[in-house]
Order: sequence, then structure tokens, then C-alpha cells
Amino acid sequence: MRKSQHRRWWGLPLVGVLALVGSVGLGSPWVQAQDTITLRSDVQEANTNTGIITARGNVQIDYPAQGIRATAAQADYYSNEQRIILSGNVLVTQQGNTLRAEVVTYLIDEGRFVAAPRPSDQVETIYQLPASQRPAVGVPTPTPPRTVATPPATVLDISPAPADSGPLSP
Repeated sequence: MRKSQHRRWWGLPLVGVLALVGSVGLGSPWVQAQDTITLRSDVQEANTNTGIITARGNVQIDYPAQGIRATAAQADYYSNEQRIILSGNVLVTQQGNTLRAEVVTYLIDEGRFVAAPRPSDQVETIYQLPASQRPAVGVPTPTPPRTVATPPATVLDISPAPADSGPLSP
């Protein structure tokens, strides 16, 4: 019970700190009511001089307006640059798609992810194709043979000229 009360106490001042950090104001996605990003972690720090918010330990990010959920060991939010760097066993899901990497940078204004793997490893992304792009499943439908229309034959009349006609005059 005491730990739960401590987390509630910590969350309230952090919202106030977010509003004070650098360019983080009501226009920022971290504070905006209709476009809120929720950040949960074991420890969070905010530096009002640099505009950087750091979350460590069991980091969870929820950004419902973009359909994004993420987990990581650490997250650094650079409010002046509108980017979040997630590190340590990062998993990002967005509308059924998943991205696994060691470090993922999310460029908020661009809606773009940049991922890097651990040394000697790879980034893994699984995309869910929309129904319109999925290949047909089952027995393929045979394609009817293609027929080319044959143009009508040209008839050339080469019948002899009548015998009673004389030589052609000039």
C-alpha cells in the first residue's frame, strides 16, 4: 500500500515539472489533453535547464493517438527536439506491427522510428499487411486464355481484264 501511495505522489509533481521543462508546454504531446503520452517507470528525472526527461526501470510508454505502446529499460525525452530515445530491450507496437531493437529513436514530429540492434544482432520488425495487400489464400483461380482478335483477310482482285478491250490509250 505504501509503494502505491508513493507512485501517486511522484506522478503529480512530475506533471508540474513537465509543464516547466524547456519547450514542454500545453502544445507538447507529453502534456496535451487530447494527445497525451503516458510515461511509467520505476524512476523519473526532469532537467528544466536542458529540457530532458529521463525514465529508468520498467519503462512503459502509451501514446493512444498514434496507437503506439512501448517498453524499454530506459527512455530519454528531449523536449526541445521532440524526440524520445528508448534503450535496453526495446519493444514498440503500433496498430499490430512490432519493432524489437536495443535502441529506438522516435521522432515525434515526423512520426518516424529509427532502430539499432545490439552488437552482432539485428533489428526485428513484423508488419501486419492490410487486407487489400494480402496475397490470396487457397487454390489460385486459373486465368482464361488470352485471345487475340484476328483482323479480316484482305482480298485482292487479280482477275484478267476483258479480252475485247484494246490497248490503253495515252
